[in-house]
Amino acid sequence: MNVFETPLCLYCHSPIQEGASWSSIFFLEEADLLCSGCRSKLTSITGNTCMSCCKPTQTKGRCPDCEQWMEDHLFGHALDYNVSLYTYNSFMKDVIARYKYRGDYELVRIFAGEIRKKAPRVDYVMAIPLSDERLNERGFNQAEAIGAAAGFRLESGLIRIHGEKQSKKNRYERIHTKQVFGIHPKAPNFQDQRVLILDDIYTTGSTLRHAAAILKEAGAH
Repeated sequence: MNVFETPLCLYCHSPIQEGASWSSIFFLEEADLLCSGCRSKLTSITGNTCMSCCKPTQTKGRCPDCEQWMEDHLFGHALDYNVSLYTYNSFMKDVIARYKYRGDYELVRIFAGEIRKKAPRVDYVMAIPLSDERLNERGFNQAEAIGAAAGFRLESGLIRIHGEKQSKKNRYERIHTKQVFGIHPKAPNFQDQRVLILDDIYTTGSTLRHAAAILKEAGAH
C-alpha cells in the first residue's frame, strides 16, 4: 500500500485532507480517522463535569443523578469515577448505532487513541460483558472491541447473570434493578487491585455501578 495515499474518513468515506508534517510523515502522531466535517460533529466533554460520572455540569461537585445514587447503600459508592470522551449527540448516536447494531466494526478505531490517552494506570482492564443472547445477536462485544482497538490486555472479570436490555428500562428501573453481574470463574485475584471497566455509553450509570460493586465485593480497590 502507498503510505502517501489520501486516507478516507471512516464515517462518511470522503478524503481526509491533512497538512503534511515531519511528525505525521514519520508516524510520531496518530493520523486522524475522521474528516474535518465529521470531527467537528463530535462534542468533547470539557469544562465543569460531575466528579463521579463526568457529565457536564454548571458547577463543580456531583450532578443530581449521582447525588441520588449516593443514597443507595449497595451501589452508591461502588464506582470511584467515570471518564467519558464525548456527549451523546445525534452524530454520536448514529456512529454508535452503525458500530454496535449494523456491524461497522472499523468505526471503533475513531476512539482508540483518545482512550489510550485518557485511561488511568490500573492493574486490570475489563469490558462490560454481554449476555449470550446479545453476543449471538451482534456477533461481537462492542466494549471488548473498544479495549482491543486501544491496545489493552483485557481480563475476563465478570459474567452477566441477568440479560435484560438496559435500554428497555426507565431510569427508576435501571437504578433499582438487582445485581446483574457475577465474578467470572477464570477471573484474576482482584484483592487491592485497581480496575478499569470499559463500556460504550454512560446513561444512568447503573451498568458500571453494578460491575464496580461486585468487583469491590471481590476485594478490588
